This record gives sequence, structure tokens and C-alpha cells, in this order.
Amino acid sequence: MSVLSKPYFHCEEAAFAHLESILWPNGPGCPHCSSVSEKHYDLRKTRLGLRKCCNCRKQFTVKVGTVFESAHIPLNKMLQAVYLMSASKKGISAHQLHRVLEVQYKTAWFLAHRIREAMRDGTLAPMGGAGNVVEADETYFGETEVQPTLTKEGKPYKSRRRKFGPAGKRAVVALVERGGSVRSFHVDKATKANVASIVEENIDREASLYTDESGLYPEVGKKFADHATVRHSADEYVRGDVHTNTIEGYFSIFKRGMKGVYQLCCEKHLHRYLAEFDFRYNNRSKLGCEDQERGDRALKGISGKRLTYKGPSQDDSL
Repeated sequence: MSVLSKPYFHCEEAAFAHLESILWPNGPGCPHCSSVSEKHYDLRKTRLGLRKCCNCRKQFTVKVGTVFESAHIPLNKMLQAVYLMSASKKGISAHQLHRVLEVQYKTAWFLAHRIREAMRDGTLAPMGGAGNVVEADETYFGETEVQPTLTKEGKPYKSRRRKFGPAGKRAVVALVERGGSVRSFHVDKATKANVASIVEENIDREASLYTDESGLYPEVGKKFADHATVRHSADEYVRGDVHTNTIEGYFSIFKRGMKGVYQLCCEKHLHRYLAEFDFRYNNRSKLGCEDQERGDRALKGISGKRLTYKGPSQDDSL
């Protein structure tokens, strides 16, 4: 049976049952007082998914306290959107969701941002460890919406080494553990201090750090078990097991998705798109996570998060 033929994608009652099985494995939990009990009053005959807490006496559904709270879209359509965003390697635009789900474009746009918020991972555990390799690199994508850095002469800063420098571009710094996860960050400027802070806070000191020849890494690289580089300017891309091909592969997927699928993105929303691409990479098939499980993992991330329409401010295009 095809995944999209599952009952919870077509029946709202089945959608509530499916979401409850994921978020309430031990029985209904009240989001108001955090009590978990099978004795909560069942009011589902009054309204789909409705229950009443036997302690604080407040009503709730499984959507309360999640990014889906106060959403007026049928829950089964929201589950369809979660699956489509989880299964599409390079993403799916809000216009495509608008057509597939038969909802207004603004509704699809906001729903996509809700799902990206659910995909956001707040893990702070250090990456790597003894014997593991973490690759670090930075890239520049899209024009920045703030004034570019100026030189002493008052001219926009441009790289002296390359024709296409970072002047006026959005900076993204990413770390990827070989055979593991990725973490990407949007920074105002990819300075030595900013990059060093990200590397130190997110990588285990016993890990090996592999980078390119950028001058951003030599100093911070001394703080790890090993720091090896490849010289791209000399056409050196692999030297034994030293390379940055893994992180370059992640950047390739990210840029193809942003250019080919989303096309336009306000800089203030870039961190949400990075969270989306990070989530799919960290739950990829190579790690044993297929489309359906990836969608269920995204649903587990909806709890304890809220996103209001005034928060993202609908002023860009997908």
C-alpha cells in the first residue's frame, strides 16, 4: 500500500488518532497542567480530538501546545504537508503545497514555516569524538539585505583571491560529521571570530577537523586532536582521507533546492530553510530513515513550539 494512501492522510479523525499515537504514547497529556491520564474526559463526540483534563478541568486537543495550534486547516492536510516536505529531497514550494492541498497560498506559506519550526533541532551535544572526522566550511548564497562591509576607502569589500567574493552575500557556516549529522548556521559575517565560536561550541575537542585552506580555521584548528586541510587553489581536493567533499555535497543539495525550488527567500527566514535541509540530511536514507519514518520524526518535533503569523511576517515568496 502506498504511503499516501494511508487513512490519516484522507480522514481527519484518523489523522487525530495518528498524531495522538505519536505525541501521546502513554495516553492523553494535558498541555495546561502536564498531567497524563487515561481518565481525561473524552469529548470527541462533541468535536474531533477534544478532551477535558480531569485535574485542571481545561479542554484541549493534541494540537494544543504545538506548531499546529490554532490552525484552521484540516489535520489530515497538515500531515500531508509534513510528509511532502520530509520526502522531497530539495524541498517543496508553498505554491506547490497550495495546489496539492487546495488551500490558499498564504495558508500554505505559513504552514510550511510551521513545519520548518518543527524540524528545527536544538541539539547541543558536541559533534564527533575520538577517532571521528568533522568537516567545516562556509559558503555564500544570495544577496544580503544589509549594507555590505566597507573598506577604509569607503568601497564595498571584495575578496582579493577570487572573482566572486563574499561582498554583499549571505554567509552560511556548516559542520558535518562524516557518516553522521550536519549543523548549519547563518551568520552576519563569516569572520574568524564568528567561525571559531561556532566550531568550538559544536565540535568535540577529540575529533579531527578537516577544512579547506581558508584562513578562518588554522587558529581554531589547533584546539582539536588534528586539523588537516586541502588546497583547492592548487587543484587538490582529496589527499588520502582528507577532503571536504561531504560538506560540499550538503551545500550542493542546499543551493539546488534554494535556487530551483524556493527561488526567493528573505534573509530573516534563511535559518528556517537551513533547519529544513539539516533535518532531511540528518534523517536520510543512508542512516536507515525512510520517508514515512522521517515524516513521523518531524511530527515528534511539533510539541512545545509555537509560531504565529506575525512572527514570520509573510513578505517573501517561496
